[in-house]
Amino acid sequence: MNKISIVGAGRVGESTAQFLASRDMCRELVLIDVREGAAEGAALDIQEDAPLFRFDCKVTGSSKPEMMADSDLIIITAGIPRKPGMSRSDVLETNVKITDQIVNHAMQYAADAMLLFVSNPVDILTYRAWKTSGWPRNRVFGQAGVLDATRMASFIAMESGYSSLDIDAMVLGGHGDSMVPMMRYTTISGIPVANFLPEKTIAEIVERTRNGGAEILALRQNSSAYDAPAAAVATMVDAIVHNRKRILPSVAILNNEYDCDDIAIGVPTVLGKHGVEKIIELELNDAERQEFYRSVEMVKKDIASLTAL
Repeated sequence: MNKISIVGAGRVGESTAQFLASRDMCRELVLIDVREGAAEGAALDIQEDAPLFRFDCKVTGSSKPEMMADSDLIIITAGIPRKPGMSRSDVLETNVKITDQIVNHAMQYAADAMLLFVSNPVDILTYRAWKTSGWPRNRVFGQAGVLDATRMASFIAMESGYSSLDIDAMVLGGHGDSMVPMMRYTTISGIPVANFLPEKTIAEIVERTRNGGAEILALRQNSSAYDAPAAAVATMVDAIVHNRKRILPSVAILNNEYDCDDIAIGVPTVLGKHGVEKIIELELNDAERQEFYRSVEMVKKDIASLTAL
């Protein structure tokens, strides 16, 4: 990939830039932030470790949105973060205004780019960007499921004692309290996790996964998570840059998949050079279906509130 822009040089944006640059994901990486000097400083700090991490990616920073011109991919991490006790929906009104402006800049300066949303509430902002831009749905998507799944896999490794390298997890639904951890599709070396852990422990892991971000926020107090979210973004970008056709849970626009339409929500997707190239429809049992559609209704409620913003 030639050029990637990251809008938002906060902790998530800067960590994402470090991951992408150190793995030479693109020839040019641009950090953009409205705070004068913030993006420039972060970019220079990352560029200076190029000899150590052995990468040739050119990293620059700016406060000017036109610096995203001709980007192949724009990653949006800008917005106000949650504070302890806040839900992702609590930051909706402010972050919609911020990301609306970014989407308008993308339409002006990089009309052929893909948009990858990280800012919260990610499902709602992804939907809003798709509607605002009018771009094909494969080019507008969000990060959430990869992060939620890796958190769940980590908790399973902690509880089971088995290597995290052998654990594959799957999460559907909205990013937040309504997410749907799919334990039937979560395995250790291909074997369903129920073969290794008792039902009570699995239930505790499900609940901890749903509150994974809030747990870190409560511990840190002054910062939400940023390392794991950045690593999740890098995993998605790697699949796109290298056209890997990886099946990863992403926030995608549904068009009759899962009997849903006109909504952005977390589902398994195939990520390749064109973005979301396919949506995988899992067979859900009655309990999973009930949980998934409960999550759908909660996302729809937040989408409906956009009309007042």
